Amino acid sequence: MVLHDFSLGGTERVAIRLANTWARAGREVRLICGAPHGPLRDLVSADVHVEMLNPAIGRAAGSRGRLAVAVAAHLTRKPCDLLFLPGNFHWPVIQGLARLPRDVRPRIAAQVSNLLKRPGRGRIEQAVFELTTRLRMQEVDLVVALSPEMQAEADRVLGRRVATVLPLPSLDDDSPEPHPLPPGPPLILAAGRLTPQKDFTVAVAAFARVRTPGARLVILGEGPERDAIHACARAFGVTDRIRLPGYVPDIRPWLDRSRLFLLSSKFEGYGGVAVEALAAGRPLVATRCGPLIDELVGPHTGSVSAPVGDAAAIATALDLALSAPPPNPLMLARQVDKHRIAGIADAYLRLFDEAVANGRHAPKSAFGP
Repeated sequence: MVLHDFSLGGTERVAIRLANTWARAGREVRLICGAPHGPLRDLVSADVHVEMLNPAIGRAAGSRGRLAVAVAAHLTRKPCDLLFLPGNFHWPVIQGLARLPRDVRPRIAAQVSNLLKRPGRGRIEQAVFELTTRLRMQEVDLVVALSPEMQAEADRVLGRRVATVLPLPSLDDDSPEPHPLPPGPPLILAAGRLTPQKDFTVAVAAFARVRTPGARLVILGEGPERDAIHACARAFGVTDRIRLPGYVPDIRPWLDRSRLFLLSSKFEGYGGVAVEALAAGRPLVATRCGPLIDELVGPHTGSVSAPVGDAAAIATALDLALSAPPPNPLMLARQVDKHRIAGIADAYLRLFDEAVANGRHAPKSAFGP
């Protein structure tokens, strides 16, 4: 597996969880990293072999191209059977692997972690992106999509039926049962990197319109938008009811204290943090930012959706969710049981074994409906 570094991010966290599970299953798992930086480094199991590139390659303009060259050189010295690229961000590594001799080049498996048609791209920009992606992915043996929508989009862009569907393994198998919803003034929880994509300034603007007495907002995470979020809170006069505690390695204790989870993103590949919230028995208020939302939000779920970027609509959704009869936390948790890691990790291994044994193929599904 390739990771650029150990930066905060859902893709990186899930990739490390998979690597740890595969290693515990007795597989030899090697994690090739461009740089040792990042708070997720401590999550890697001692059973996983971490191989740092030398010299290190930190994230910067053009760094993924340099990573591609360095990974190919590394694999020439230390070959492997199959290389897994955990998400769209790492796809540029493929261009380095394509130059390897056929007797050295491993089978390549790539995960589709984000929709390929992203909001905000112009028609020409999207066409160029799709052409570049199709050319880049010609050498890939297996594509794993996180939803049927992603699968269909990947097959269309790549021009061949190569994608299969596996749910996002957001949950450990031994995660605790959900706690009852706490009494008292409601705590609204949000979490993610403090970047424009997560739209936390809109979350603050929406929270400022909430009419539910005593409501508080906590945003977990770190990133370049911290000052902008604080400025927004000051502008709306809600600094005394908003907290930004920074990065936490485990959001579950905060979920246990919360009444609901707010996902305010402009776009999400899948939104694994929403799965974690439901597993903790907490309903969602979510923007329609990705394919997961329609699956998780609907009648009788206790969760509500709103348009992306619409602070007034998000505020209305928050008030609606907070005033509704509290949902059964156990019912919410059962809704996302398919995202527990053991079965998904095993399904990945079956696909990997098939790819190594048979070469390029186009499976329909290894996991079932």
